[in-house]
Amino acid sequence: MTTVNQDLLYTQIDVLPAITPPKSDAPSPLSSASDYAPQICSLIRELVSAQDRQTALLEELTASIAGTHRRRAVELGLWKMSNPELAEYCKHAAKKLERIQTDILSTLTEEVDTNSDMLFENEFKLNEFIDRFGAKLFHLNSLLQMLTQLGNAPDLQPQTRNIRKNDR
Repeated sequence: MTTVNQDLLYTQIDVLPAITPPKSDAPSPLSSASDYAPQICSLIRELVSAQDRQTALLEELTASIAGTHRRRAVELGLWKMSNPELAEYCKHAAKKLERIQTDILSTLTEEVDTNSDMLFENEFKLNEFIDRFGAKLFHLNSLLQMLTQLGNAPDLQPQTRNIRKNDR
């Protein structure tokens, strides 16, 4: 990955005219526009150059993220190949935990609906509400995410399987 000079990330464009127009009684719009044409062209060139730098940075970022995503998919696929039965158990466990999560969310939303005024006015009740649901949902979401990823890992293409077997 190429490193980018930090100065290139920030662009400053001066839009004030370098020369002040001569003061006259009757300003001529045609002559004043033509006086600024070189400056306008220069500013447009600077804008295009800044956009080109931004585009290059976005392309680099996209390539980096895509590479990470591909590596993660391959790792999950290899794990699934090594543990096919466990991957299936993870998939079933995730489906059951989704139902539990839905039930907890339903209870949470009903309580917010019926006690919203009390939660808003009473800090003790709000803290009790957060203690009751916060940690439970946080940890449940973490487990669900892990089980879903392991249970739904992509199947590797035959080419990747052969490459990985030859590497061992």
